Amino acid sequence: MAMKLYKPTSPGRRNSSGHSFTEITKKKPEKNLLVSKKKNAGRSRGKISIRHRGGGHKRRIRIIDFTRTKIDIPGFIASIEYDPSRTARIALVNYVDGEKRYILSPDGLNIGDEIISSPEAPISLGNCLPLQKIPLGTILHAIEMEPGKGAQLGRSAGAAIRLIAKESGYALLRLPSGEIRRVLERCNATIGAVGNAESAQLKLGKAGRNRHRGRRPQVRGSVMNPNDHPHGGGEGKSPIGLPGPKTPWGKPALGFKTRKKNKSSNVFIVRRRNQGRR
Repeated sequence: MAMKLYKPTSPGRRNSSGHSFTEITKKKPEKNLLVSKKKNAGRSRGKISIRHRGGGHKRRIRIIDFTRTKIDIPGFIASIEYDPSRTARIALVNYVDGEKRYILSPDGLNIGDEIISSPEAPISLGNCLPLQKIPLGTILHAIEMEPGKGAQLGRSAGAAIRLIAKESGYALLRLPSGEIRRVLERCNATIGAVGNAESAQLKLGKAGRNRHRGRRPQVRGSVMNPNDHPHGGGEGKSPIGLPGPKTPWGKPALGFKTRKKNKSSNVFIVRRRNQGRR
């Protein structure tokens, strides 16, 4: 997929880019696979739980098949479509029994290609099968963390996870972050990398494009009052006045690890993404 550069007709257009959408083959989504999305502006029970959220363009959720439960039933790619809720593109699959489902569109998938979800499926783009049936070195995406739970790893645009080893009923995966993680061999995975990898090169160029995404302005803590933020207060432009920057709630803002040390899934991490420490 190619990116398009806008002409500098205004300061907001200068150095901004967008998607060309040349790979999109169908503009209107499948009505039976849509769900309306209710906005809450980052609030839970009327109180702000996520700051800087609100507004944005109206969206409808596309129902994505992350479980791939159509076992041994072949399907054919009918279209490649846009999904406003994710960076990746989605593909509409027409199965031979008449059912239609959306899946994540891997890089290189074309209209008319045949895909299948089966333990005996061939190692080809878009097919879904257990990790124990996949050879080492294969690039994967949409991987389950628990059998039957549905894909949780490798779902964003350009995500590519490599199968590097198998041992004692577990498969070792190298994630895009550099982390090496252990996953049960009975978990399903899809062959190939997620498409639309150029999404990471997108430059919004102006604040309005963030507002369309439902992102409201963020105010710096240094310009707030002392009762609103640890960085606030002072006459004029003041330094932080602390050993390190803090969040509005007084927690360290840089380098502070928020993952729980006793999290149950820590035993499945062989090597962390930061300096290889466990």
